[in-house]
Formats: sequence, structure tokens, C-alpha cells
Amino acid sequence: MPMSKIPLLGLQAAQFRHPIDLEATQTLQQLPGLDWLVRSLLGSVAEQVFYLENIGSSVLVSERQLPELHQLLTEACHILDLEQPQLYVRQNPTPNAYTLAMRGQQPFIVVHTSLLELLDPPEMQAVLAHELGHLKCEHGVYLTIANLLVLAAGQLSPFGSLIAQNLQRQLMAWVRCAEFTCDRAGLLVTQNAKVMASVLMKLAGGSSSLASQLNVDAFIDQARAYDRIDHDLANLLKSVRTAELTHPLPVLRAREIDRWSDSPMYQSLLQTYAADTDHPLAWKDW
Repeated sequence: MPMSKIPLLGLQAAQFRHPIDLEATQTLQQLPGLDWLVRSLLGSVAEQVFYLENIGSSVLVSERQLPELHQLLTEACHILDLEQPQLYVRQNPTPNAYTLAMRGQQPFIVVHTSLLELLDPPEMQAVLAHELGHLKCEHGVYLTIANLLVLAAGQLSPFGSLIAQNLQRQLMAWVRCAEFTCDRAGLLVTQNAKVMASVLMKLAGGSSSLASQLNVDAFIDQARAYDRIDHDLANLLKSVRTAELTHPLPVLRAREIDRWSDSPMYQSLLQTYAADTDHPLAWKDW
């Protein structure tokens, strides 16, 4: 039986950041036009629009409102040593969660009701931790730009639109890289790789009616099988398929978190913080 979770007080993003995320972020920061888009799309008007949209159309989670969900967020923030953002629940039939962070405004997470219905509490905390990973790694502003670019493109000048299209393509490539880091943040909070795999399995093909029949071990085996397909045509098809997406394929994410959960880097991280806090080491529940 797993013990209580290890708080990672003093945790730095560099300690768990995926190398392809780091490389992609460094490339993104050097793109011409990015600063201009930040100023254009994330000004005071955008801040007010997002604030009014959420406070007017969603439910703000707090100790008095959806307290169990609030407690999951509070614990995740404590483990990742991160200031707690606002959390909103929004009525939407598409399972999803996303993070928005604008300059000068408190960041916030939005969770769709259909996602809450799909996941159990540990899985939901893994999703919240994933979103917190974006904030821990300061992904928030770039994520917000990526979400706004499609809507803003039609309102820009032809020159601005051309810049926006190019940046959108590169931003979405960066988002796919950043997701691997944030899955690691989810694992650092759940401290159970099977919980992360279960989230990805349900996002790939789950529903409340199928939950009792889903098998996490079988999905992990599926992810490993996908990884073993390694010939030229398959690799080309994998690349083309992934390039169309805003997120990496669920099996790819499951494969990556499966690998990292067994890595010396992850094990050492938990052992170090367990020793620093005199906390009993929480072993994986495999």
C-alpha cells in the first residue's frame, strides 16, 4: 500500500523539465515577432475579456464551492511548491482542461464538467497537476498566445497575419513538446505512474459507462507496442499524424511517462525530497 505523498518543497522546473520542451522553449524565445504578439494579444483588454468570461460563465472553485476539487488543487500546489491559481469549472461536453496566464493578471485553470465526470479524484488531481506544470515552467503566456492566434489572425493586417500563421505553427509544435513536461508534473503529484496512464487511457477512449472495463496495464502494453514499431514508413506516418495535433498522441504520452517513472532522475528526485523532509518514501503502486 502506498504511503502519503512526498512534498517537493523548493522544486525547480529544471529538475523535471523534458529536454525537448527545454529545446523548443529556447527556440521559441528567439522567434522574431513574439514580443509583438505578446503586447498585441495579451494587453489589458484581453485580460478583462477573459476575466469577465470566466467569472460570468463558469463556477469559481473555492473552500465553499466544490471543496473536494479545491482540496485536490491545494494539495497539488503544495507538492509542486507553487502559488495556487484560480480554478473554474465550465459546462462543456468535450473533456478538456486548460491554463491561461496573462501579464499582470492571476493565472487560472479551467476544467470542463465532462472531464470531471470521466475521471476519479486521483486522476483529476493528475490533470490539475499537469496544468500546474505549465505554470511551474512559465508556459502560461505562450499557451495563451497559441489559444488566441487563430481567432486573432482575421483581425490582423496582412503582414501581421503572415507573422501570426508562422508563429502559430511553431507555437503548436512547442505545445506538443511542453505537454511531456507537464505530464511529469502530474506524476510528481500523484507519485503513481498508473494514475497518469489511466488519465491518458480515458482521454483516448474512455467514458463513464466503460470505466469498469478499462485496463491500465493493457494500455501501457499498447503504448510500449506503439513505441516498438520502428521502420521508415511507420516513423513517417507517426510524424505526420503528430504534426496535425495540438497534443501528442495519448499512447506517446503514456510511453514517455512510463519511461520516466522508472528513470533514475525521477526516483532520485523523490528520494532526495523524502530525505530533506524526513518523509517516508512513497513507492509506486504497481
